[in-house]
Amino acid sequence: MSLQAKVMTAMKEAMKAKDTNALTSLRAIKSAILLAQTESGAKEDLSEDQELKLLQKLVKQRKDSAAIFTEQGREDLAQPELDQAKVIEQFLPEQLSEEEIEKVIVDIIAKTGAEGMKDMGKVMGMASGQLTGKADGKTISTIVKAKLS
Repeated sequence: MSLQAKVMTAMKEAMKAKDTNALTSLRAIKSAILLAQTESGAKEDLSEDQELKLLQKLVKQRKDSAAIFTEQGREDLAQPELDQAKVIEQFLPEQLSEEEIEKVIVDIIAKTGAEGMKDMGKVMGMASGQLTGKADGKTISTIVKAKLS
C-alpha cells in the first residue's frame, strides 16, 4: 500500500474519531505528497525514498518549530507541534538507536578508509544513503564528526 493510500485511510479514521491533531498532521502529509508530485510534473506516485525524505522533512519542521516556541516560552504552541510530529513519525520506519547508527558509521569509515574531517563528505554521503528514513541527518552528522575527529 502506498503512503498516500495509508494516509487516506488514517484520515478517515481520524475524522471518525474527531481527532483534530491527527487530522491536521495527515492533511499536511497529503498536501506535501501532492505538492511533490506536481513539482516533478508527473502524476505518478513518489518512490519510497522520496516519501521517506518528505516525511523526515515534515517531522523536522515540526520539531524545529516546537524548539523555537519553547525558547520563546510558548509551550501552548510547542506541544501541538510535537504531537503532530508523533503522528507523522508513525509513517516512518522505526528509528535506529545511536549505538546502531554508530556501528553503521564505523563500518562505512572502515570501508572508505576515512582518516579525518577532510573525508566527512564521503562518509556522510554513504551514511545518509544507508540510513535514509532510519535516522535524522543531525544525529548522523554528530556521530560522524565524533568518529573522524
